[in-house]
Amino acid sequence: MFRSSNPVFSGDRFDNAQMIGTAPMSVSGTINKAFILFLILAVSAGAVVYEAFMGYADKVMMVGTVGLIVGFILALIISFKPKTAPYLAPVYAFAEGAFLGGISMIFEAQYPGIALQAIAGTFIALFVMLFLFKTKLIQATQRFRSVIMTALISIMGLYLINIIATLFGHPLTFMYNSTPLSIGISVVIVAVASLSLILDFDFIIKGEENLLPKHFEWYGAFGLMVTMVWLYLEILRLLSRLKDR
Repeated sequence: MFRSSNPVFSGDRFDNAQMIGTAPMSVSGTINKAFILFLILAVSAGAVVYEAFMGYADKVMMVGTVGLIVGFILALIISFKPKTAPYLAPVYAFAEGAFLGGISMIFEAQYPGIALQAIAGTFIALFVMLFLFKTKLIQATQRFRSVIMTALISIMGLYLINIIATLFGHPLTFMYNSTPLSIGISVVIVAVASLSLILDFDFIIKGEENLLPKHFEWYGAFGLMVTMVWLYLEILRLLSRLKDR
């Protein structure tokens, strides 16, 4: 039917998706679901930030780690089983909120004010990409999809290599320092994450046009959140490197 470079929105499971006895997916419905998910994420993150300000650093670290693990597992389940999105996407949002709250406090302790800057940068990127998409200055053509997919595979490969190298005690130093190379890589990754939003928007539009089942509203909102979380983390990392210069 149609494809997205976002791993959440790719796969043959969309080819046979049909509307069965319910209203189809809509853009407005997906936006409403996205708002609910981001509200859950904000409440969860806010609770963790509150605990951090109360001085429970160990508790914050533990909750953040659990949030990361639970969020990763749920993301895999939802990605391969879209019908679970209405039930698991809110739980995923809560887990990611706990993780983001924890990691934001870690960065905030080293670079005061960086979390708010990263949040602002993330939403600026969102609205810029939405403007470019709505005005058709950037369109989700097949060539655009191929370029983003290639970039995503390369980035995921880089992450994987670094994880394996770290397990063997030889992490890729440019993934952690603040050299021009490291900053350049961060800029590229932030750009790719931002452009991935174009494909998320396109999926939501095409989902309505192709009458995907209603539960794909939650799935579309979930996919958008996955990209936004990734974008926030990469902007956080980029800002920290710039502050170390």
